[in-house]
Amino acid sequence: MTDSTTAVPAPRQHDTREMILFGGVYGSVLACSMVAALTQYGHTSQDSRLYDAAWLLVTAAASALAHGYAHYIAERAPHRRGDALRVLADEWPLVTAVLPTVLVLAGAGWGWWPADDVEYAAFALNIVLLFTLGLVTARWSHRSWPVAVAIGAVDALLGVVVVVANAVIK
Repeated sequence: MTDSTTAVPAPRQHDTREMILFGGVYGSVLACSMVAALTQYGHTSQDSRLYDAAWLLVTAAASALAHGYAHYIAERAPHRRGDALRVLADEWPLVTAVLPTVLVLAGAGWGWWPADDVEYAAFALNIVLLFTLGLVTARWSHRSWPVAVAIGAVDALLGVVVVVANAVIK
């Protein structure tokens, strides 16, 4: 017979740095993709930029909820009270990563800068964020500067792929 008193292992806890990298990269690529999708038809009015900002925020929140829920049910372990909320709260870097793009789009909608071609500023911002996330997390992991720059460049390449795909599709 098996021993039924064995302890159930606790779910794997994610390191904060790991969560920031994952959520930051996911959120930045999501922001690039959403900007590309929302501006596909050339709507560049202030109202459409506010609409784009709202949809980006809603999409990021929905993605964070879906990702957190997927982690929760995939663990297949007994859960304690409050575990679901903790798992969902762990997704904050994903939502945080889209906020600069939301601000760029909303700023264009509020008339802070021209609404025309603001997607290019959003793409550039997200590519810089991707590079920075890769560089910083690689340095946190005590990687050498050349390796950290290479990792940042690979992360930035994800954003470039979205930008190129957007240009080809248009």
